[in-house]
Amino acid sequence: MDPQAAYEHCERVVRSRARNFAYGIRLLPTTKRQALSAVYAFARRVDDIGDGSETRGERLTQLAAAREELHRIDEHPEDPVLVALADAARQHPIPLAAFDELIDGCEADVRGTDYATADQLTFYCRCVAGSIGRLSLGVYGVDPARQKEASGYADSLGVALQLTNILRDIREDGLMGRVYLPADELVRHGCTLKIDEHGRFVDDDADLAALVRDQAARARAWYDEGLRLLPLLDRRSAACTAAMAGIYRRLLIRIAEQPISALNARMSLPAWEKGVVAARALAGVTP
Repeated sequence: MDPQAAYEHCERVVRSRARNFAYGIRLLPTTKRQALSAVYAFARRVDDIGDGSETRGERLTQLAAAREELHRIDEHPEDPVLVALADAARQHPIPLAAFDELIDGCEADVRGTDYATADQLTFYCRCVAGSIGRLSLGVYGVDPARQKEASGYADSLGVALQLTNILRDIREDGLMGRVYLPADELVRHGCTLKIDEHGRFVDDDADLAALVRDQAARARAWYDEGLRLLPLLDRRSAACTAAMAGIYRRLLIRIAEQPISALNARMSLPAWEKGVVAARALAGVTP
C-alpha cells in the first residue's frame, strides 16, 4: 500500500474515533499530523481489542497477534495502519517499543486486574497512556539534551489524561465489571462502586462525591507536572499537546464540580468549547 493512502486511512480513524485528540492533532504540520495519526490508529486498534466482546482468551490471542505485528511491522504491506506507522517511524524517532507497554496494560484490562493502591494504578496509567505520551514525543521532537526530562513530563501528562478517563467512565466501567480506582481509596471513603439492579450506585452520594473529588485532585497534580512539557516543544507541537490536555483538564474540572452527575452519565465537553480550547492553545495560552 502507498504510504500516503495509508496515512489518509489513519487520519480518517482519528476523525471518526478520536473526538478529543483530533482537536490537537489537526494543529500539527502535515508530516507530524500524519505520523501522530498513525500512532493513534494503532493504539486505537489495541484498545478496541481490549474492549471487544470476544472471550478473554480470544482477546488475549488478538493482543499477542498485535504485538507480533508491531515487532514485524515491515512485513504487512497491505495493512494501512502498519504501513503508515512503519513509514512514520522511519521519519521520526518514535519509540515503537512503548506500544508493548500499551499492550501490557490492555492485557491487564482483559484479565480484570484490580489496583490495590494509587501506585499500582499509576503504573497501569503509565502503561496505557504514558506510553502514548512518549510515542507522541518521538513525533514532536525535542532537544536531545532534554529528552529524559521531556519524556518524564510526557509520561506524567499521560497519567493525568488516563485518570481523567477513569473518572469519566466509572459507571461504564462498572457495568463491564471493571473498577480502576485503588481499593485502599475506596475503603478510606467507604465506597464499593457497586451498581444495583436499578442501575444506581449503592454507595452514599456524599461518600461518592468525596471519592471523585479526591481522585480529581490527584489527577490535577499530574497535569501540573505534565504541562511542564510545553516549553520544551516547538510552537505547533506545544499547541497540539495543550489542546489535548486542555480539553481533558476542563473535563476533569467539570467532573470535580459535579461528581454525582458525572457518575450518572458520561460527561463530555460541547464541540464549541473544545474549539475554544484548541484556538487558545494555538495562540499559546497554557490550559
